Amino acid sequence: MRIMIGDEDFELRIDGPDAAPALLLSNSLSSDMSMWEDQIPLWSQNFRVIRYDQRGHGGSTVSPAPYSMEQLGRDALRVLDALGVQRAHFCGLSMGGMVGMWLLTHAPDRVERAVLANTAAYMGPADLWNGRVAAAEAGGMEALVDATITRWFPETFRTAAPETIERMRAMILRTPAVGYQGSCLAIRDMDQRETIKAVRNPVLVIIGSKDPATTPTDGEAILAAIPGARKCVLDAAHISNIEQAAAFGAAVDAFLLGG
Repeated sequence: MRIMIGDEDFELRIDGPDAAPALLLSNSLSSDMSMWEDQIPLWSQNFRVIRYDQRGHGGSTVSPAPYSMEQLGRDALRVLDALGVQRAHFCGLSMGGMVGMWLLTHAPDRVERAVLANTAAYMGPADLWNGRVAAAEAGGMEALVDATITRWFPETFRTAAPETIERMRAMILRTPAVGYQGSCLAIRDMDQRETIKAVRNPVLVIIGSKDPATTPTDGEAILAAIPGARKCVLDAAHISNIEQAAAFGAAVDAFLLGG
């Protein structure tokens, strides 16, 4: 479904019972809501699962770059507002996890439990993101797709699951280059290392043991900053909910159900 929020439209989908607790999912850079397909059958048994395409991704509005993490966080709040949801669980991966950290520090009353997966509170240096923006400007997503796939998944998984890799490749390629650039700049300019120390919501941090993008060190830094945060380490690289679909789904389900 598409919803208009002000003069901008967002693509979203809802699965699960209307009366169940809400669970908002937030996608990574270069992806869309389809990245969560493997988990929906499990999560929709106990939750009203709300998926949306982040600004500049999938079927949602593509506004001019740059974006900011505040803007992306307020988009998530606007989705909840449009659906009349006052409080929701949250699960975000990579950029989605960064949005989650913004919500936890700026709108903690809107979040019940939060899962921050394969993410970081700060991702320097700036030149890394400037280079990716320039690459997208020069060659579109075609110039970035191979390196992205390599960063997302280890060679063993790429060899063992070619159909999944092709699905991921197609998802990356259909990401609007402008949306990718705007989001890169939001990540470049983000620093939530100090603000997340104030988080008091229940938080689960999921770390990919082989993640070269948001490394285990990045995940441990979030754990150290958020009092009482729990840890789950998966044998995976960056997009752990695809590479370790069943384990990821079970860990999130158990945590959100209070386990």
